[in-house]
Amino acid sequence: MIFDYVIVGAGSAGCVLANRLSEDPRITVAIIEAGPKDTHPAIHMPRGFPKVYQHPDLLWRYNAKVGGGSNRDELWIRGRTLGGSSSVNGMVYVRGQPEDYDEWHDMGLEEWGWPEMLKAYRAMENHELGADEMRGEGGALDISAFPGKHPLAEAFIEAAGELGVPRREDLNREAQDGAGYYFRTIHRGGRNSSAKAFLKPARRRKNVEVITDLTVDRLLFEGRRATSVAGRRNGEELVIEGREVILSAGVLNSPLLLQRSGIGPAGLLQRIGIPVVADRAEVGRNLRDHRGTASIQLRVDRDSLNHSFSGLNLVRNVLRQQLFGTGPLADCAFEAGAFFRTRPELDRPDGQLFMGAFSVDGTKSFNETVLESEHGVMIGGYFMRPYSAGYIEISSLDPFDKPVIDANVLGDPRDHEPTIGVFKFARRFAGTTALQRYCAVETVPGIDFANDEEILTYMRQTSQPGIHATGTCRMGVDADAVLDGRLRVKGVDGLRVVDCSAMPTQVSGNTNGPAMAFGYHAANLILEDRLVNA
Repeated sequence: MIFDYVIVGAGSAGCVLANRLSEDPRITVAIIEAGPKDTHPAIHMPRGFPKVYQHPDLLWRYNAKVGGGSNRDELWIRGRTLGGSSSVNGMVYVRGQPEDYDEWHDMGLEEWGWPEMLKAYRAMENHELGADEMRGEGGALDISAFPGKHPLAEAFIEAAGELGVPRREDLNREAQDGAGYYFRTIHRGGRNSSAKAFLKPARRRKNVEVITDLTVDRLLFEGRRATSVAGRRNGEELVIEGREVILSAGVLNSPLLLQRSGIGPAGLLQRIGIPVVADRAEVGRNLRDHRGTASIQLRVDRDSLNHSFSGLNLVRNVLRQQLFGTGPLADCAFEAGAFFRTRPELDRPDGQLFMGAFSVDGTKSFNETVLESEHGVMIGGYFMRPYSAGYIEISSLDPFDKPVIDANVLGDPRDHEPTIGVFKFARRFAGTTALQRYCAVETVPGIDFANDEEILTYMRQTSQPGIHATGTCRMGVDADAVLDGRLRVKGVDGLRVVDCSAMPTQVSGNTNGPAMAFGYHAANLILEDRLVNA
């Protein structure tokens, strides 16, 4: 069978595409996921995601070089199951700023301004607060508010007010400045992944085929036109044919798949022995991520969740989530957050903070995620629009061989001042009246720095990837861009990329919501092109 569209990757954007394209029963869609079905119970328990990290079959795991003056290596993860990273993330729902998308429009990408993206957000949302000029209602994606109030979150929001950041009931308005509770991709106490919101209803349609456990090795071409994808499942090679192929494999796997298929920097491809289909030097470049550079922990004297996830308390809270959809296991990763300006003269916020009513035992490994025995609070954050750009490239033709990733953290000097500003702002929270009521004392980093250069050194040694990377198959009107404004790969036919790798610049906040809206608007463009070419 030849499908109208073959989508590689059933992640945040891919599931949206499969839903939207298959609304027309005359259009046939195959969507391919390298990982298994999203049946593991920890996926659907919102704060069960640390348990997901202990299951290698549900994650892509890559070794990356921090770069930017650091010799340190680190682990990068992405979801490898239906829903992709939306099935393993922290479920914080942030849209970014209107200016992010208007910047794309100003680059010449006329299809991608804020009016178009706002329309996509409103169409896909079913927001708990109801519809208005900014929010949507009746869409496939349920967006929920934090239930009630948490005393430490209230103290954090009050502390932000002391530091000049006002309280806001909705952090997804046109003006982003403010502190408040995060909205979540959670519905009735369960994770609302892209697979659950968009793919589950689409799977009931006869014109949709969902293929799991199939790792796509390469794309196949007739001349310069993509005609099919080839991959392996249980040692058997499968070929899926499509009139158009759409890569939604994510910011890491989409460029790797292009490179293995002969689309990328000619020198790299020739060195590995891959025939060059299209010499596109920027495939795998422009890799930007939000770095968790402001990781602060405070000791407090009460009200944290540190005792909620062990012993009998854990049993009770598992039952609360399973039976009633309530309790701390039914919440997203962080209760509250803040958007702020590292310098008052800036025209909009450039820093984001996350507050969690818990603290992590730093002596334990990434896979363990053990909370401290005493009460604590975590405040994380980052500079939202980094200039530093890294890269990812294949090391061989084998999709299971680890690629080369260099994050180039703080490699661009323009990132230094705002990154230091975010760190210093986060440290000020401990001294506020609101948190001193909890006898707050900083425990991490808990050391003094003589100057800004020491802060930068510390960040290079300790910062963590934000799992918000973008840009490795960027769209643009310039000759070097990988994609045009309709997400078609330049130099070939019948091939598009629709995921965060296509974004030319970083968005101001968490990327899961933007990835889904990106897929929603991309479907509009694809369907428009179908009508034109009919």
